[in-house]
Amino acid sequence: MFDRPNPMRARLAREGAVTGTACFAWSLGVVEVAALAGFDWVRFDTEHAWRRDDLLEHLVRAAWLAGTTPMIRVDRDDPLLVRKALEIGAGAVLVSDIRTVAEAEAVVRAAHFPPAGTRGFSGNNFAAGWQRHPAPAWIEWSNREPMIGVMVEHPDAVAVIEQTVRIPGLDFVTFGPGDYSVALGLPGPSRRHALVEAAARRTFAAARAAGVHAMATAGGDGADAAEMRMMGADMIELGNDLAALSGAWTRALARSRAEGGAA
Repeated sequence: MFDRPNPMRARLAREGAVTGTACFAWSLGVVEVAALAGFDWVRFDTEHAWRRDDLLEHLVRAAWLAGTTPMIRVDRDDPLLVRKALEIGAGAVLVSDIRTVAEAEAVVRAAHFPPAGTRGFSGNNFAAGWQRHPAPAWIEWSNREPMIGVMVEHPDAVAVIEQTVRIPGLDFVTFGPGDYSVALGLPGPSRRHALVEAAARRTFAAARAAGVHAMATAGGDGADAAEMRMMGADMIELGNDLAALSGAWTRALARSRAEGGAA
């Protein structure tokens, strides 16, 4: 991976927009299918899934081999997870529920080598080619190519979003309507609630004004992708593998039963 540009970053620079998806099945085959379908990234979630084993490394390798950028989402409580994600080959790292400018700054510092950050050095990892590459060149690549993002999911984060997106080295932000809804005291995810929509628009507007990319999640069928783009998002994530499979099977089964007269 070191000897190539980050495909997602390259397409953003070239075309101004990218589209990805998320993988919750932890399947190498699904990663390959997603890449062949044309997705610019596949996101692996370690916030709401417990994968602290070597499977994540294999999934990252599969993504690179198939030609799509592997994105890993990690919890906010341990900035060192950012370094670990980058060492196993993440082309993008997304940190959940960042609420303050200081927390976002800590993420960016953890992702970059000095003097831009505080990341510790080791060439004995997949991203560095197991010490095959010259260290100075790999350090320069690592500070340039992987994309670093944070999630805005709480009113405290929205209150300082204009300052957060000005942090040097922060590449993208994304808005989490589900957690934001709950943080407001709503009974559940309410993407269409006026306060939630206003927070999303403020987040995306601040990002674009600062020259930072804005990521949004659309439905798996892409029906609301255009709406997300109108709000300012240039990174659109279309659902996830399990939701797509569930939807496809549900529709196929309903059609089969209706046509066959089965109960």
